[in-house]
Amino acid sequence: MTPSRESSSAGPWLIGGATAITGLCVGLCLWWLSRPVPMEDLPPIVVAASPAPVARTPEPVRARARPSTPAAALVEAPAPMPVDDPPPPEGKSGTALYQRGTKPLKVGLVVPDDFELPPGYMRHYQATDNGQPLAAILMFHPDFTPKDANGQPIPIPENRVVPEALAPPGMPHRMLELPVEDEDAP
Repeated sequence: MTPSRESSSAGPWLIGGATAITGLCVGLCLWWLSRPVPMEDLPPIVVAASPAPVARTPEPVRARARPSTPAAALVEAPAPMPVDDPPPPEGKSGTALYQRGTKPLKVGLVVPDDFELPPGYMRHYQATDNGQPLAAILMFHPDFTPKDANGQPIPIPENRVVPEALAPPGMPHRMLELPVEDEDAP
């Protein structure tokens, strides 16, 4: 015996519904694409007239003939091209912004390399304009505010260099001596 197939009445409704939704989507797309698109007026295009070329008269080139050189080997050198003056400097840019002495060196307590710093302090390394490294000086860490015995903040210098009175205990007190730089050195 073969199994019987019963027809389902849901199939035609599903196919019809899918066809109706697809047709509706196609109709909405066609309606959307057929609408006029508002356009803004573009500003008028102004074409500037190019300047007329300036006729320059080349200077005559004087070639001296050597007796040992055949006349066919003589070639005239091209006339020198006039060189325009460079434009005046309007302002500094690029590496010209970083001229010598734009960031003065800081003077403070020299921190020995083997000295262990307590929290809140840091070594500040710097170099001269000529690239000569200097000894590290003691500075307050940017995230640190020293406090007195009562928990009140202690005022610190604006440049964050530690004064001798606030140096950590046990650190030798030796101030950094800046070398004298030669102004003509590169």
